[in-house]
Amino acid sequence: MNYSETTFVLTDEKRNEGYDVRIFTPQTELPFAGHPTLGTAYVIQKEIIKDAVREIKLNLEIGQIPVTLNFEGDQVHTLWMKQNPPVFGNQCGADIMAETLGLTIDDMEESYPICEVSTGFFCFVVPVKTLAAVEKASVNLKKFYEFIETTQAKTILVFTKETLKEKNDLHVRFFAHYLGVPEDPATGSANGCLAAYLVKYRYFGTEKIDVQVE
Repeated sequence: MNYSETTFVLTDEKRNEGYDVRIFTPQTELPFAGHPTLGTAYVIQKEIIKDAVREIKLNLEIGQIPVTLNFEGDQVHTLWMKQNPPVFGNQCGADIMAETLGLTIDDMEESYPICEVSTGFFCFVVPVKTLAAVEKASVNLKKFYEFIETTQAKTILVFTKETLKEKNDLHVRFFAHYLGVPEDPATGSANGCLAAYLVKYRYFGTEKIDVQVE
């Protein structure tokens, strides 16, 4: 398994119109994760259903998640997932998070809070000012494990408006040492938490967003 999530489809028979699925990292079972959910729906369509269905439901620990499949010809082109309504947890002081990430207070974007957000599992969403700050971030494991003993969130997403490519809206890094993934290069569920955060705190000034992260 290395650092990746691995999913198990428990049966090819539906239960409550969905397929029973469990998701694991090397260290723990996850109630929900974005990319494994999408990838598993794709595998179910290709290997079990073998037909151009438009929706597949996965029965996960957090509940049933529907995945919509869009086709070009007979091939799946895109998959969309509707995550659970967001839940917001505790906020965290910029000084504590800066120390945990090896940053300074000047790196932190203090116009917006650092807080726990969940659309399936809790993640700390951390706004910083610059691309340089995102790239500089490095988890201090001693501080991290001391810190997360008292938090619901066990992962950290750091983001900024500064991007490498003009077509993108945000630059993001995601740290999940607790789940056996020191840094995940792409994460669907954490980006779901980020989207909920951006809407709640009107990061782009509107209540509806359509953003692309890098």
